[in-house]
Amino acid sequence: MESREFEIIVPPGKVRERLDTFLARHVANATRSKVQHAVKGGNVLVNGKAVKSSYKISPGEIISVRIPTPAPPDLLPENIPLDILFEDDSLLVVNKPAGMVTHPAYANYTGTLVHALLHHCRDQLSTPGEQARPGIVHRLDKGTSGLLVVAKNDFVHAALAKQFFNHTIEREYWGLVWGHFGKGAGSGTISAALGRSKSDRKKIAVTASGKEAVTEYGILEEFGFCSLIRLRLHTGRTHQIRVHLHHVGHPVFGDPTYGGRRIPGGQTGIKEDVRFLMGLLTRQALHAKTLGFIHPASGKPMRFDSDLPEDMKEVIGYLKKRGT
Repeated sequence: MESREFEIIVPPGKVRERLDTFLARHVANATRSKVQHAVKGGNVLVNGKAVKSSYKISPGEIISVRIPTPAPPDLLPENIPLDILFEDDSLLVVNKPAGMVTHPAYANYTGTLVHALLHHCRDQLSTPGEQARPGIVHRLDKGTSGLLVVAKNDFVHAALAKQFFNHTIEREYWGLVWGHFGKGAGSGTISAALGRSKSDRKKIAVTASGKEAVTEYGILEEFGFCSLIRLRLHTGRTHQIRVHLHHVGHPVFGDPTYGGRRIPGGQTGIKEDVRFLMGLLTRQALHAKTLGFIHPASGKPMRFDSDLPEDMKEVIGYLKKRGT
């Protein structure tokens, strides 16, 4: 059986708390009962020693965790509608809706884009190293909508992957973020290394020991208490846009993980507006709008653009009517 192994450093100032409660809140897809089972099996150590689930953790302690994960079930096609912008014998470009997981992973073994592709493409999908990802060259977070290119054979997959590696793929996102960037700040670049957070394994964080990550942004429009911006990736790290924007004080509006569902300090008189908008938008306001690449078979440049989804349009429309 496979397992996830990692360390968590209890952050400074943390109130003493039961070990199982702390881990259930800070480890992705871990329930309290699962943590307790891991503790009983000797798979959780605090400062290198076995403890009980009721052990009260303290700031600075190092928790080593090994959580066995069940083997994924066999992949089966599912008749899920796809929004296809382009398709030929080599590849297809799909517009993924928010809420759909790109490929099967722990706790998401059905209803993914891969399951839909298996039904639509039958046996015509590339077979990369990971069995759970046929055709998947790149991915989008569950809560992010937008464009993805899917490979139908291994030659096309390798050629597209090389373009991603060389950063020659054109990828532009549009996002709605908290706050305004200030007079004269029409564009900028965020350069901050990213890695897994040591205090919360569910999150990515800016860290000196992380991998290089660079995001370019340009302001499209400012209204109300938000800004609509375009973003281009120079690297493709997990949660890159969301973490970078949170890092510079402009979290993606509605982002449940990186501060996007909380009113920033200094903003007053907007509580009811925000509550209404959060009801319209149950995810981060981020959309992969444009995708461009060289077609591996024809050698021709391909470029696709997609409209913003309705939930983002509704929020933007409301903010425009509201004014400043």
